[in-house]
Amino acid sequence: VQLQASGGGLVQAGGSLRLSCVASGRTFSSYNMGWFRQAPGREREFVAAIGWTGSSTYASDSMKGRFTVSRDNAKNTVYLQMNSLKPEDTAVYYCAAPKGPYGRIWNGETKYDYWGQGTLVTVSS
Repeated sequence: VQLQASGGGLVQAGGSLRLSCVASGRTFSSYNMGWFRQAPGREREFVAAIGWTGSSTYASDSMKGRFTVSRDNAKNTVYLQMNSLKPEDTAVYYCAAPKGPYGRIWNGETKYDYWGQGTLVTVSS
C-alpha cells in the first residue's frame, strides 16, 4: 500500500488549503482513511478520519467546523479541506490507512498501519 500526500504550502492566517492523498496497492473503497499532523516539537495528533463509503466522518474537536475530510473512491483519493487556518495549524500533515478493511473509524495512530510521506503546511500570521 502506498499513500502519496500533496497540497501543502505556505498560506496566510485565515486562508484555506486542500490536501490530497492518493492511495494505491489495494481496493481503496474498502478502507477507512485518516489524517494526522505533527507540529515542530510536538507529538503527532489526530486530525480527521473517514469511513470507507465516505458517509461517516470523525474530526478532532479542535478542528471541527474548520477542517473537512472527504473522499473520492473513483479516484482513490482522500481530501482534507482546511479553512480559517491559524498559525498553530502549521505542521506536517500525514494521511494514513489501516491494515484491515471496513470496521469503525479510529482516532488513534496505532490503529493505522500505512502512512504517507507527509506534506508541510505553513500558516503565517
